[in-house]
This record gives sequence, structure tokens and C-alpha cells, in this order.
Amino acid sequence: MITAFRRLAGTWFARGLFVLLVLSFAVWGIEDTIRNFGRDNAVARVGGQPIELAEAQNAARRETQRLQRQLGPRFEPNEAFRQAVARQALENLIASRAQDQEARSLGVSASVDAVRAYTFAIPAFRDAAGQFSPFILQQFLRQNDLTEGDFTRLVISDLQRQQLVGAVRAGARAPETLTKLLAAFAGEKRVAEVAEFPLLSAPEVPEPTQAQLERFHENNPAEFSSPEYREAALALLSAEILLPKVQVTDAEIDAGLEAQRERSGTPERRTVEQALVSTKEAADAIRTAWTGGADLQAITTQAQAAGGAALEMGQVTRSEMPVENIANAVFALPDGGVSEPIQSPFGWHVMKVTAIQPATEIPMETLRAQTRETLAREKAADLSFEEANKLEDALSGGSTVEEAAQRFGLQATRVTLDRQGNGRDGRPVTLPGGPAARAALIEAIFANPAGSGPRVAEVGQAFAALDVPTAIPAALKPFAEVEAEVRRAWTLDARRRAQEERATALMTAVQGGKDFAEAAKEAGVEPARMGPAARDAQGPAAGGIPAELLPGLFTLKPGEVTMATTAAGFAVAKLVEIIPADTAAAPDAQARAKTEVEQAMQDDLEAQFAAALRARAKVTINEGLMDQVAAR
Repeated sequence: MITAFRRLAGTWFARGLFVLLVLSFAVWGIEDTIRNFGRDNAVARVGGQPIELAEAQNAARRETQRLQRQLGPRFEPNEAFRQAVARQALENLIASRAQDQEARSLGVSASVDAVRAYTFAIPAFRDAAGQFSPFILQQFLRQNDLTEGDFTRLVISDLQRQQLVGAVRAGARAPETLTKLLAAFAGEKRVAEVAEFPLLSAPEVPEPTQAQLERFHENNPAEFSSPEYREAALALLSAEILLPKVQVTDAEIDAGLEAQRERSGTPERRTVEQALVSTKEAADAIRTAWTGGADLQAITTQAQAAGGAALEMGQVTRSEMPVENIANAVFALPDGGVSEPIQSPFGWHVMKVTAIQPATEIPMETLRAQTRETLAREKAADLSFEEANKLEDALSGGSTVEEAAQRFGLQATRVTLDRQGNGRDGRPVTLPGGPAARAALIEAIFANPAGSGPRVAEVGQAFAALDVPTAIPAALKPFAEVEAEVRRAWTLDARRRAQEERATALMTAVQGGKDFAEAAKEAGVEPARMGPAARDAQGPAAGGIPAELLPGLFTLKPGEVTMATTAAGFAVAKLVEIIPADTAAAPDAQARAKTEVEQAMQDDLEAQFAAALRARAKVTINEGLMDQVAAR
């Protein structure tokens, strides 16, 4: 047999087969290299320099986290939001990179002292006493997924861009003539005679006829229509519902206790004071003074004289001190001990421990119960995903929501509701899951096409078996059912129209040359002199003039009239007097106008400069990688 194989290996057929196998394995083994050959793995290039995928993803993630903190914990970003944030984060990186390149080409740089001064001057990094706090800085770095090196590089780039952009913005100067005109425009005030026609004082209107009411009912369907209703069968599947079915063994609890030792009590806390200076010599002098009995006030004075700072950090745990060598030194000191000088990217630290709060332990029985509950909830959450897949298979196999619910031990219910979650009687419909799941369930019911069959929908932190067999469209309610509502609406509308006609008649009469006061009295209202009021006056500053009248009033010449719909009804005003602004007596107004104009000019110059740099940098974006930039 071996001889036969040797004879076969010597043929051209075997040699060709061998070459083919070698090529196949070679291609398989370097598949990624072959497939990616010639591709650009940078998300964008600015002046030929790449913005790598990881850098863009980190920027998008930080921007997403920032926006989520602003929008609150209830906000859940969708795909469109993530894509928009990713695009904006990339554009910010492109703009920064283009400005960095310009700064380097011009020789703009930032010194170590400038970086330190800039960091120490950031208000967000100051404690209650107004002193720079490294502890607050470290919290900021953790919250934004930044290392100290990342932050330092960002500060350097920011300082370079400030010098670059500052030179561009410095060229904006507001012309004095323009600022005077703007200050005069903003400070001008007007006085008017005003006649008001509130709806509450409208004359009584005649009783409407049946035909009038029926026509009003037909002409205003939105006001007298029932909303769209959806009939829905649903059953909620959540971790809370599955919790009783979950079993946690003693072995799992023991493993959980071992993995979560830090939760077995409160960790050791130490009250720490810190001095931070730029040189080791100054740090040595501070340590000598501190060990000699100097208090924090004296140390603060000494640190400030050396160009640094000192402060009380308060109580901290080891995990709250992300700089490992500083944490090790602090937690190795005795009560009252002072550390040797410790170097970090921000200078030289000297630490003093003024109090030690020992760690405490939770009783084992309590700890085991807490661990059991935590593990049970984790298991229930995992089980909910597994059960949701099985539930979806059952519904796809032809089961109704009620049949699937019974099979999986869930509570099924059928409801008819509108988009506000109210039933036909106008009262809120009871839905499973409580308030937390209510809004998500209603949204899922109205997002599911009626008659499309049952499916599983994700609702917040839970799942719902859902079927919407019927949608009942909005429809005009029968007149007999809403006759009382129609009568009230018709009467209110008639009173509104009556007051509008009276106000219009007054304005027409004054425009025809009649005296305003005389025409107002003929219309049954008493005019009043109001003002003076500025363009943007509100409340008492308007001198009684309704805010709705002001835009029109500032377009008039003395003696002309205007009319507006107000919150109370209608109002007619005749401009009596224009009071020019005394810009000489109000230098603050002119200074404010100058600042606003220059700010607008500076913003325009900066935007044009950024656009020019971007164009010159010949930016290219790899659209194929943009989906990977979106933070999740």
C-alpha cells in the first residue's frame, strides 16, 4: 500500500493536487489579510493623517454619555440617535485635527506650566473652598473614560487651538455707529391707548338653532370625534414574573460571595489632606513642615507660595483613588502619618492621613440573603430572554396570545384603549407591569400593524406577547351623543366672534379718522393709556400693554392702530408716543450691544476659519465604517 502511495505521489496529477491544497490553506489562513487588502481602516483622514476607528468610537461613546446625563436616566438612545451622535463626534474630531495641524505648521505650542495652570483653573475641578481638587479631576476622568495621558493631550490640543482661534476671533471689532443704532433700537419704548375685549365680558349671544348646532358639529370633526382605539391581547413576560421560578443553590451563593467580597461591608475610609506642587524640592519642604506639626492652613500658604495648592480631600476609599501609587501610599500610612513626595503627571503630591474609619462587615446571614437575591434576579433576567425566544416560537407556530400565556404561566388580558391608554369610558385601562411598563406597552400596541398576527415585543426591561387584531379608526361622534358639548363650544365660538367683530369695528373706525377714545366708548369699552414698554418687555415692565400687541405696536407710526388676539380675548391699540432711547445716559446698553455684535462676528469668523481649514485638509470619510462608530 505504501509503495502504491509513493508511486502515485510521483505523478503530475498528485503534484497538481498538492499545489491546489497548499494554495487553499494559504488563502484560508490569511483570509482577513486578503479580504482587507487595499482597504483603509481609518474612519477619516485629515490632511492624510488617519482618525482610527477606536478613537472615533471612544469620542462617540463619551458624547453619548454626556447627552444621556443631560437627558436623564429615562432616555434610551435609538439607532438614529446613535448615528447622529457618531457623525457629530467624528466632525468634532475632524475639526480638532485640522486645527491641530494648522497650529503645528505655525509653530504654536503649549508649555507644561500652561497645561498645569489651565487644569488648575477649570472651575469644575475646584472643591467647596475654591481649591483645585485632584480627587474631583479623577472622578471626571472615570466618568468620561479618560486616562490622565488622554486628558493632558486634550488640554494641550485645546490650548493650541485657543491660541490659533483666539487670533482669528481677535480681529472682530463692532463699528461704533452700528452699536449705537442697535442700542437705540433695543432701548426705544412706546406708549399706547389700549382697548381690550375679553371673552368673559362678551355680550350674550342668541340661542343657536338645531341646524346651526348640527352644522357646527359637522364643521369641527376633530373637536367631536372619538380617538383611534386598538383592541389588543397581551401577556407580559419579565424578570419579576419569573423570579419565583428561579432556584439559587448554596454553591452558587458561595461563589457569588467570593466574587463580590467588596460588597461584604463598608470598605476602610481615610480622611486625607493633600498638597500638590510642581517640584520635588517644594514637596520635601512641605513634608518637613507637615511632619513638624504644621496645620493645613500653614501648608496651604506654603504650597501656594510654591505655585501649588493644598486642600482637604475628605473621606476616601482605596477604589476612589485611581492613581495606584498614591492610593498605596495613603493606605499604608498610620493615623496622622505624612507620605514621602509622590510624582504624578500633575506634579508632586504630599499626603497626610488625619483619620481612619475601619472597614465593617455585614453579618453573614444578611450577606447570603442579599447575594441570593442578586443572583436570583440575574438568573431571572437571563431566563426572560430564553423564555421570550420560546414564546416567540410558540406564537409563530400558530398559538394565540392566550394559549401561549397559559403554556408559559403568564397572565393574558384583552384591552381596548386609545393612545393615552384610556378605554371607551375615558378612564385609564389597567395594563400589566405597572407604571414602568405602561408607556412602552401602549407604544408597542399602536406601533404594531393591526391584523398582522401575534408577536413578541420588547417593552422596556420586559417582553410582551402581543396581538392587535383590530384598529377602530377615529370617527365623528353622533350629534345626539355630544349635543351638550357642541352647544358649549358653539356658544364660546359665537362669543369669540362677537368680540372679534367689535375689536375689528373699532380698528376700522379709528383708521377712518375717528377719535380712538370716542370710538372705544361707542364699542362699549373704556380705553386706557398704557406703557411705556420696550420691545421685549414682559409682565409689569410692559406697563399693562398685552405682550401680543408689542410686535405690531413697534411697526406703527404715532396715531396708527393695531389689533391682536390675546390670552383673554382681543385688544386694539393706538400708538400715542415713541420714546427714543437715551444711549448717552445708558452706556451699559451700548456696551451690551457692542458685546453681542462682536460675539456674533467672532462666531462667524471662527466658523469660516474652521470651514477653510477643513477644505484645505482634503478630508475623506470612510462611510463604510460609520456604522461601527455609533456607540452602543
